[in-house]
Amino acid sequence: MKRILFVDDESNILDGLRRMLHMERTRWDMHFAIGGDAALRACEIGGFDVVISDLRMPGMDGATLLSHIRERFPNTARIALSGYSEAGLAANAASLAHRFLAKPCSASELRTAIEQVCSLQSILNAQEIRSVVGTIGELPSLSSTYTCLVEAVSDPSTSTSRLASIIEKDVAMSAKVLQLANSSFFGLAQEITSVQGAATFLGTATIKNLALVAEAFRVLVPDSRVPQSIYESLQRHSQQTAAIVAVLPIDREIREVAIIAALLHDVGSLFLASTMPDKFCTILSHAKERGCRVFEAEEELLGTSHAEIGAYLLGLWGIPVLAVEAIAHHHHPTRIPHCGLDSTIAVYVADLLAHELESPPGGSTELDIEDSNRACLEAVGLLHRMTEFNELALQSRVEFLLRPHSSVIQDTS
Repeated sequence: MKRILFVDDESNILDGLRRMLHMERTRWDMHFAIGGDAALRACEIGGFDVVISDLRMPGMDGATLLSHIRERFPNTARIALSGYSEAGLAANAASLAHRFLAKPCSASELRTAIEQVCSLQSILNAQEIRSVVGTIGELPSLSSTYTCLVEAVSDPSTSTSRLASIIEKDVAMSAKVLQLANSSFFGLAQEITSVQGAATFLGTATIKNLALVAEAFRVLVPDSRVPQSIYESLQRHSQQTAAIVAVLPIDREIREVAIIAALLHDVGSLFLASTMPDKFCTILSHAKERGCRVFEAEEELLGTSHAEIGAYLLGLWGIPVLAVEAIAHHHHPTRIPHCGLDSTIAVYVADLLAHELESPPGGSTELDIEDSNRACLEAVGLLHRMTEFNELALQSRVEFLLRPHSSVIQDTS
């Protein structure tokens, strides 16, 4: 049974939450704390899977509480509740909360958020992932440039000029960030010729995540035993998936996170190809012999797949939780509840359609959806819209932006 702690400085708010979630008492062990100090004492007495805290509280505010929980109880998922007038508090808590919910929050919204973070928690803490990652010893490390970039982004006083100057010290990263910024994914009205311009137009968080995309494809280079064509096809597929996500009718608030998730959704495959090349080749052979999809072969041989492995690695590297969630579930989206075409469903749909575009042309132009995917799409209420989405996908073909032998990258790497 999941242990959930709700924190607010007003007892009547907590009473309202208790009544609102009364039906969940048989599957959640719910506790309620008045104020941050009481919440920390409760955490010390017994660990919690999730803490949901109001941000505006006297004494210890919600951001301070979540900071303490992150440091002392890192396996606890953190959800912040904030009002529309609390933008400053929300900004302070941006790096501390796994999820933000606006007040007033409905029972269904709160229930969905709790179930989603619990599911992701269970996946990322699974022994199967730790076993796979543990076999290769030290995880691939990111460059000092990216480390400096992360530190700068975490400081709210850092200017876009400062971020640009950090990226520009790494010429190869600059080239790749500019290539991605100028792609059709973000729909910029004019060509961006400088990292400073890209940061200004896209924002600091997006620039940081584009730098992470560049880093991932630079650090996770497959072993020589893996054909170069595999590497190139993974990149091409990731970019096509992102292009499709960009044209799907998703909410503006999650669009950029979904694009980043799409660009990185197969990074777990790169991880396996670069750190476990023999096992990776065995998986590909097994999939071919069995006539199954690669992720199904991974699940048979590893007990997990590149989706969960990639999400685990990216979580350690600090990618936004919503993107980690979309990557972790992009083969099994029904593991969590959904509210419409969210980032996870968008990446799942785009991945399906990208594979469809990559399939050898046959005699029919009709969309061919496997039974398992058909059932999944029906479960999330989107099967009837796949023809519409496929038409959008056909218009989204993009260039191979991260081609390893592109002259701009070859000359600067």
